[in-house]
Amino acid sequence: MTSTAEQPLAGIKVIDFTQVMLGPCCTQMLGDYGADVIKVERIGAGDLSRTAIPDRAGLQNPVFSSLNRNKRSIALDLKSPAGMAVVHKLLATADVVVNNFRAGVMERMGLGYEALKAINPGIIFAAGTGFGVTGPYAHKGGQDILAQAMSGVMARKCDPSEPTLIYPTALADYSAGMHLVQGILLALLQRGRTGKGQQVNVSLYDSMLAMQMQEASMWLMRERDFSWGAMPFTGTFETTDGAIVIVGAFKANPLREICLSLGLEDLSADPRFDSYETASAHRNELHAILRGRIATNSTAHWIEKLEARDLLCSTVRNLGAALEDEQTAVNEMVLRDGDFAAVGTPIHMSEGGFAFRHLPPGLGADGAAVLAEFGYSADEIQGLAAARVFA
Repeated sequence: MTSTAEQPLAGIKVIDFTQVMLGPCCTQMLGDYGADVIKVERIGAGDLSRTAIPDRAGLQNPVFSSLNRNKRSIALDLKSPAGMAVVHKLLATADVVVNNFRAGVMERMGLGYEALKAINPGIIFAAGTGFGVTGPYAHKGGQDILAQAMSGVMARKCDPSEPTLIYPTALADYSAGMHLVQGILLALLQRGRTGKGQQVNVSLYDSMLAMQMQEASMWLMRERDFSWGAMPFTGTFETTDGAIVIVGAFKANPLREICLSLGLEDLSADPRFDSYETASAHRNELHAILRGRIATNSTAHWIEKLEARDLLCSTVRNLGAALEDEQTAVNEMVLRDGDFAAVGTPIHMSEGGFAFRHLPPGLGADGAAVLAEFGYSADEIQGLAAARVFA
């Protein structure tokens, strides 16, 4: 852990209008490295992820908690003039404002970049949308699964006979959130040279296209599909007590090495499998042979045999097993504080790195303290609370 003063983003103030995942994973990363993140939420409801799943913790459920440490919450009535006056006061001295509403929502609220630049020329206006801020899909509702579908990710398969499936981890949300972090950091560096703020825009759609950079270039330049997972010497195979994955790549003759490990005759001499092209055409036949052999012994047995020949392989395990792994502990990838538990940050720095400063906030829990920091008197705070401008 690192002291707050040593962190790279210490002194950076972020006003956070984000909800669900794209935006919150971005602002959590900023908070993890020292930024003061003030989360602006709706009175009574807050971030949509607070009520996304039924849970005994209610508004502090694990989904919300996983994305909102190192932040403070103020719940405001943004439909009231007094509530908007509070927001303008927060934004007047902020370094960064982040939202992941549909394109145009912040503008309709009077909080678009041009309006904010007029009161704070140095502000960095960071937005994550579904499809971009202009174009035919700009005002379409964006969501991770839709981005998977529309970007081509969902249609890609290791085997054409497989059904079309939703990938169960939010790839688009996380990648777009991390792109938004990168954009904000670049804008902060630029402002350090010019003194000027700017807009930073990312989208779920663009992030999913960018994630397919290798596949996209193969299609654009050769009109060919490309998939590391569909390579003929790569696959998952059941054992007597689980499953393993083998990545047959980066060797002169990976199939020969696999066969030697498994105690099979050298299938790379078989005309069906003697080249990448022929093995690709007969992938199902090859995998049937490998599957039959691997099913005869345990996961540990085959991992030992494969690793002895320096082949890329692994057990296939569930998330619970991964979280309990010694490597996970060594990497300090699980955070715990009382009832709170979450995955930590994957960025490890020798100087000025991560600090766990705040538990995920209760809805509006920091409102009075935030208002006091921005110059509101005790009487003014009491009056705003009585008028339900904040809660």
